Amino acid sequence: MQLITFLTEFIKHPKTIGAISPSSKKLAKKMVDQICFKNARCIVELGPGTGSFTKELMKRKEQSTKLILIENNEVFCEKLREQFEHEPSIIVIHGSAENLCIYMSALKIKKIDYVVSGLPFTSLNPAISSRILQNVKECLKDGEFITFQYSLVRKSFIQNYFEDISHEKVWINLPPAYVLSCKLGNVRAS
Repeated sequence: MQLITFLTEFIKHPKTIGAISPSSKKLAKKMVDQICFKNARCIVELGPGTGSFTKELMKRKEQSTKLILIENNEVFCEKLREQFEHEPSIIVIHGSAENLCIYMSALKIKKIDYVVSGLPFTSLNPAISSRILQNVKECLKDGEFITFQYSLVRKSFIQNYFEDISHEKVWINLPPAYVLSCKLGNVRAS
């Protein structure tokens, strides 16, 4: 059922969905392996889609850690709301990642520890991508931005916002993907 919903939404909105199938469990694990869950108080997921990363985040996060899901697609958003309606630590927002700072202000959240993103920066309009990355940068401060892309074409674009980027390829995904771990400046521990 999840695959059918995903394919249907991909056909309707190929530029904003950005993939022909949900992310693999291997990719989801690689994305969240970057997170120190013991210290994370607030995690934001941009573009959770059908929840491939969300499920992995739920398995590992501390019970008290807030998980905020921002999804632009109304169908995916409703499915996420139904799926997590009994989870008090999860907030599902139907909206654009371009408004991340506005949402955090409305929720009175001053610090985000991690932003996990499934957004397809390669197919998004560059102006929209810029607004999203600027919002992420402003809200993160000393946190970490973790995203995946199917190629490294947009890595230099993302480096305009996050100078310190490491990447790793995940072959077991359709198509294979790069996980990018991004921080501001040269703050990565050696």
